Order: sequence, then C-alpha cells, then structure tokens
Amino acid sequence: MLRFWLICLSIAAPLVAAPGLDIETMMRIRRVSDPQLAPDGKTVAFAVQSVDLAANKKTTQIYTIPLAGGTPMAITNEGSNDRPRWSPDSKQIAFVSTRGGASHVWVMNADGTRAKQVTKLATEAGGVLWFPDGKRLLFTSEVYPDCADEACNARTLKEESENKSKARTYTSLLYRHWNQWGSKRKSHLFVTSVDGGEVKDLTPGAFDVPSFSLGGQDGYAISPDGKEVCYVMNGEKEQATSTNSELWTVSPDGGEAQKITVTAGADVGPVYSPDGQWLAWRGQKTAGYESDPWRMFVIKRKDGQVRDLTESVDRNVESLYWSPDSTRIFFTVEDRGRQGIQMLAINGTGGARSIVSGSATYDDVQLTPDGKTMLYTMQTGASPVEIYRVNSPTSKPEPLTRMNESLLNGVALTAFEDFTATGAEGANIHSFVLKPAGFDAKQKYPVLFFIHGGPQGAWHESWSYRWNPQIFAAAGFVVVMPNPRGSTGYGQKFTDDINNDWGGKVYEDLMATVDGIAAQPWADADRFAAAGGSYGGYMVNWLLGHSTRFKALVSHAGVYDLRSMAGETEEVWFPMWEFKGMPWDNPESYSKWSPSYFVSEFQTPTLVIHGEQDYRVPVGQGLQLFTALQMKKVPSKLLLFPDEGHWILKPQNSVVWHKNFLDWITEWTKKPAAKP
Repeated sequence: MLRFWLICLSIAAPLVAAPGLDIETMMRIRRVSDPQLAPDGKTVAFAVQSVDLAANKKTTQIYTIPLAGGTPMAITNEGSNDRPRWSPDSKQIAFVSTRGGASHVWVMNADGTRAKQVTKLATEAGGVLWFPDGKRLLFTSEVYPDCADEACNARTLKEESENKSKARTYTSLLYRHWNQWGSKRKSHLFVTSVDGGEVKDLTPGAFDVPSFSLGGQDGYAISPDGKEVCYVMNGEKEQATSTNSELWTVSPDGGEAQKITVTAGADVGPVYSPDGQWLAWRGQKTAGYESDPWRMFVIKRKDGQVRDLTESVDRNVESLYWSPDSTRIFFTVEDRGRQGIQMLAINGTGGARSIVSGSATYDDVQLTPDGKTMLYTMQTGASPVEIYRVNSPTSKPEPLTRMNESLLNGVALTAFEDFTATGAEGANIHSFVLKPAGFDAKQKYPVLFFIHGGPQGAWHESWSYRWNPQIFAAAGFVVVMPNPRGSTGYGQKFTDDINNDWGGKVYEDLMATVDGIAAQPWADADRFAAAGGSYGGYMVNWLLGHSTRFKALVSHAGVYDLRSMAGETEEVWFPMWEFKGMPWDNPESYSKWSPSYFVSEFQTPTLVIHGEQDYRVPVGQGLQLFTALQMKKVPSKLLLFPDEGHWILKPQNSVVWHKNFLDWITEWTKKPAAKP
C-alpha cells in the first residue's frame, strides 16, 4: 500500500560563526547530484563533483550509501565518472567514465569492482540507460549522419582533425549554440549489448536526438516492457526559429519512428509509468515561446488519449516521477522562489496535493518499491544539495548524506529572508534578502542588488556556485535578490508582463524594491550597487541610462544593443517573441527598449564582464558597452574570458571573476573618510 506525506519543513538558520563563505571555501564544497535508488530499494548511488583549484579542473566520482543510512563509499576513483544507472537486478551499475582519455559507457559491480568498458566508438558515448531485460544498454553518441557505420565515423573524424584548414561553412541558422560552433555531427541514440560489440543507431538522420535542453530530465526513456524507446526531437527545418520539439517512439530493433505529440510548443522529459500503460512528459502549448507555462501531460499508450493534468495549476511543472503502483505522479512545482513536491492521481480525482514543502528547493523524488520510503534532494540558500529520506507519514525527514557538514560547520552561513515591495500596477514584488553574519540592525550597510537573468527566470531558495550571495554577504554587503515582472513562480501573467516591455514595469518593480530597502534603518542608500547577468546585465545597462541611485554597477554578459543582438544571437525565436518580430519588422520596440539609445545618460562606474565563447549574448554586446562607457569618460573596466561562454565555469576563472567583482563594488561603495 503506497503511503503519502504532507511534510512542511522549517529550515533553521545555522549558528553564526566566523568566517563567512569565501570563494576558496566554496571551491572545496563537494557537489552532490543525480541520486539513483536501486530497484530493490536498498542502496542509493549518486555523483559527487570536486574542484581541484590548482589543476583548474573538476572531477566527478560515484558513491553509494545504504538507504537505511551509513557512510558513503566512493566506488570509482580513476578519471571522471558520472551518471550511475542501476541494472534491473540491482547487482550492477552502468556509468559514463573518461578513464582512458575519452568518454565511454562502462559497467561495474554494485561495489565498484570488475569495471568493464562497453563502448569503444571513435565519437565517444554518454547518457546510458539499461533496458529492462538487463542485457542491453541505450546510449548517446555524436556521429556523422552521412556515415553508416563506425569505420566511416572514425575515418571522417580523423580526416577533420588532421585537416590544416579549420574553415566552416553553413547554409542554415543555428550554426552555433551557447558556447559551441555547429559541426557536421549530430547526437543519436544507440543500442548495444552489455557485453559490448555491435551498436545500432536508432535515430539516423540530420537531427539531434535528444534535442538541446537546458537541464531537466532525460530526453529519452525506455518502456517497461523494453519494446519501445521514446525520445525528444525537433524535426523542424528552421531550428533557430522553432521551439517545437516533439516526442517520438521507435522500436529498439530500429525502423520507422512515430511522432506521438502534436502541441505547437516544446515537449520534453518523457517518463513511462512502471506498468507501461502511461507516458508522462512536460509540455508547452505556444509556438516560439520558451517561457510558456510548463504543463504535465500524459498519454495512454494503448489508445493514444492525451490529457493535460495541470491545466488549472498556474505554476511551472519542473520534473515528474511516477509512484511504484502507477496510480499517481509526483512532480515538482516552482512557487514564489521555492520548489516543492506535489502529487496528483492519474485519474485526476482529488486535485494536486502538496507532499513536501518549505523554504527550500526539492527535487529528484524516488520511492522504494513498497512506497514506504521517499528519497529526494534538498538545498537552500544556506546549504548545498544533500540527499534526504523520510520513512513514514509521521517520521521526520533525515539527511542521508552529509558530504559537506564538517567543512561548513566552520563557516557562517545566514538564512534568506523575505521582503515585499509594491511595484507597478500595485503588484507585490517579492525579494530574498541575505544579511551578513553578525548583522546589527543599528549599523548601516552597503546593499548589493542582484538582478536575475532570463528574463523569464527567478531567484530561488537554493544554493549556487556562480552567483552565490553568501560570498557577497561575507564581504559585508546586504544582498537583495528581487523577483520582478518576468519572474517565474508568481503566475503566468506576471511572467508574461515583461514581453515587449523589458525596461517598463520590471524597471518600476526593481526601483520600488530599491525604495523599500532604502527605507530600512540598516540600509545605507549612499552605498547601493547593482549587478546582473544576461537579462540581468541588460537591466544593469538600462539602469545606466535611467538611474543614478547606484554607486557601482556590474554587467555580466549583458544585452546592450537590441538590434545587433537580434542579428548575432543563435536562438532567433527569442527576440522574435520578446519584441514581436525582428528589428526590420518592429523597429520601434528595438529602439524603445535598447540601452544603447540612452548612452548620453551614462554616469555610474561599471564593470563589464563577458566570455568570448558566449553565443547566447555574443561578446560584441559587452565590447560595445565598454566602448560607450570609455567614450563617455565613465569609470569602467572590461574583464574578458577567452575560454568561457555565457557562464564562468572554470575554477580559476571563477576565482578571478569573484575577485574583480568584489574589488569593484567594494571600491565604489566605501564609506567616505571621516572628517577631522
């Protein structure tokens, strides 16, 4: 009998201790991810990433721990190893390893012994899944669509690598994406036996399978009877202007694929019910709008009947997990900066019920075969990801892992607080506020406003390794993280209100938050700074031309000139939706909302940061901004990373990023010298 819980957790703030979090300490945190409960419900495998700052690299190893509790045991140590996936009998683990210098699928015993390489393709392999028979594996590899076999792929790859000319030619858009130039290779799904040997390409052709996705669940799944593989593919000819990925199915023996979804927007993350009768996924209904609400759909495989189970839920569905008896779906929902776990009966009765909630972000839900124990991950703004379990409706959730407890016991981490201001049209604008450890309300503090990207995104009660507010609070700033118009988790209208209004209501919302913070007795309004990345960088650039409230600004990967941005970026559907066409279709919007049209008002000292491999917001945006600042004689600094894209990910680059960021805002927000 499956049991259910209503669990509301209150996250207590850690005891104050010195020192606060700095970048070096953050680099020592072990990053837990991808927990996988064995089919017998006895053991959890998970991945732990560690940073080697001196070597400027990150490596991942696989650990296991009994679900009943115990000490985590590392079962890999050679190369970097991730994506543990249990065999159906719980005796083996398939995983992806770089041992030997290339990424391949391996299989080992559950205790880490007898590791054996399965794939040996020149084009490498990843993304492994077991078939239910325990004899075959599904995996991904980036191959040349025109090649019919491994010999052709190996030969073509060798010829390309040895060619002295690295010229590229393209005849269609999306010729580069995020931080990579397009190549002749495409990701395909393959089947092979656990013993290795012959591989079969299930998705031949000129399209990537699965289609590109920013995080989320796998873009492919295997039916419980092993007779069907479902995958995500965008088969549109003009990929740069389409978000229309669809679900397709194919036999593991190969053959013609069948499209099973018909929505105009994206369909992603297929998950079969354990009994095989249903397939669930996340989908969007609107073509070309990447921030259309994510809904939960199910299709009955026998008759093809499709149902939208969350049409009445005005929040984004983030991830899906079936109950062991296939009667219910557990799913995560973003709500006001938190992410909780809800449950819905597949027959639609009773509506959605909150199962796990609190001031935190929860994910990775799994249940034991008897339904008596739930496993999930939890993180907050003051604690990185750990794995938790709860054994009964009345028991208290317990951390199964404590990978960073000893390290963080000596670090002062403070809890997020909520703050609300009245924004445009009387809307309530929610922010998170993080105060320094040892905060004294009788003192005056400099305030740093973080502006999130997206623009359809949000700050969450979660841990971050890029814009972690704890580091800035430890430097003496009160950090304010507003979720203005465009933010997700506050209803779809609130999200949609930023469309073709980038500097309108959202700017009013942000400035209302600034006013509300300035009225606090502890806030030093003469020492305000603001920073943001991507759209957050855009808003920093907009502030440059519209406000003198800040002593310093930091623009990371910020959009500066909307017209040139539309011609440089790769996901062309984005500007087409946001500004109702391309610049030649709607020139008024592009000029109205472009920060580049307000250079005459630029006055605030600004640090400009950009990665030269950023193709989402190309580096020219940062260069144009810096040129304008310098020509206007505004104090400014340009920090470029030639080996980074939209995000600064390499360990030593991250140290440089934090140092320059902190030095800049500290210099310009210093207290004036006391008069003699």
